[in-house]
Amino acid sequence: MSNSMITQPAVAAGTIDGYIQSVNRIPLLEAEEERALARQLRERGDLEAARRLVLSHLRFVVRVARGYSGYGLSQADLIQEGNIGLMKAVKRFDPEVGVRLVSFAVHWIRAEMHEFILRNWRIVKIATTKAQRKLFFNLRSSKKRLGWMNQAEVRAVAEDLGVSAREVLEMEKRMSAYDAAFDGAGDEDRPESAVPAGYLKDARDGPEQALELEQDAARRQGRLLAALRELDPRSREIIQTRWLGEGKTTLHELAARHRVSAERIRQIEQEAMKKLRARVGEE
Repeated sequence: MSNSMITQPAVAAGTIDGYIQSVNRIPLLEAEEERALARQLRERGDLEAARRLVLSHLRFVVRVARGYSGYGLSQADLIQEGNIGLMKAVKRFDPEVGVRLVSFAVHWIRAEMHEFILRNWRIVKIATTKAQRKLFFNLRSSKKRLGWMNQAEVRAVAEDLGVSAREVLEMEKRMSAYDAAFDGAGDEDRPESAVPAGYLKDARDGPEQALELEQDAARRQGRLLAALRELDPRSREIIQTRWLGEGKTTLHELAARHRVSAERIRQIEQEAMKKLRARVGEE
């Protein structure tokens, strides 16, 4: 069964209140009618039967979504995710097991809502393991009061949920944190250096600066090569072997090669370097 074939229920568009009123007017199915429709879908792939099964249970999705109103997420989004879970349940429902579709579907409806909440409740994912997910959705209802839990409450919640006290404290800390705006918007009291935009600045050059530096280096390299060509052969060899090769030839080695003193090699090198600096520094 393709979900796209039943994602357009015949309910009123507009506000969420109008949607809820509309789905509440859709008649519920009797047990025998529900089984007959489920058999038609299972045996013949009857999409009209699937559509009727989905429509008759939309009100239950709304009821489940109301239980997650404390997470600060849109009811419309929660209902939409729950409807996806309902369609998955309808596709997998076996009428011969002997349970009503609503009892089977509630797991799929909650699973989709849970995934949506975990994806959107925090920028940084708050729960990744099975134990963390269990804690996340039970800790709010398990806490007896607002504020941080005391040790007795931590132990009670840990025992009730079958997890360690450390895991309870870690999840409570995660849930108590908040997502700060990158640029500090809405929090004028915080100094610029205390918001992420202040201390996460990229100190590297931007594309324009990097291109400018690359072009400048290319220009300087071109002037250097041109200046080297203007030197006499001996001066060019001294500069290349002393400064531009992988190894650095000593003054005494060059003096022996050219049959002059090391001091004379040093003087030639200084004169050549002066000419190169002047040439490379030209604009």
